[in-house]
Amino acid sequence: MSTTQSDRLRGLLEPLVHAKDLDLEEIEVSRAGRRGLLRVIVDSDEGVELDACAELSRAISEKLDETDAMGEGEYVLEVSSPGADRPLSQHRHYVRATGRLVKLQLTEAAGGDEVIARILTVDDDGLDLEVPGVKGRKPTARRVAFADIAKARVEIEFNRKDKKEEEA
Repeated sequence: MSTTQSDRLRGLLEPLVHAKDLDLEEIEVSRAGRRGLLRVIVDSDEGVELDACAELSRAISEKLDETDAMGEGEYVLEVSSPGADRPLSQHRHYVRATGRLVKLQLTEAAGGDEVIARILTVDDDGLDLEVPGVKGRKPTARRVAFADIAKARVEIEFNRKDKKEEEA
């Protein structure tokens, strides 16, 4: 997708997304056979309900029908939330992942280590983490600055207790 098309789509769709109290995370345009594919990824602090995606999809479809932003050809529109294993790249992603287990790849300057830990708190400078203990040892605390993170991704936990479960 060209930068001008990306910028134009972002400018066109961002007000619709914000009107639904969502954040526009990503816009991706590609080819799917003869048709184009427009994938719009949205998120919020509370997550995204399926009904919200459906409502937003209708609003985006109407707006795109009024313009020539997708050109003359046929296209498929997909509106969804980010996958559970999407990369964490912005401050709000880390805030939303508080309490979750993450895999961090540190920069070479920070040692280049891979760290798997639970995010306890997030501030403007970095993360306070709880590194799980190995072989019966107690977890340890660790501080990582955002500048020291090369890549980060949420680790999927199948036996993770839900916050509501913990409060009960």
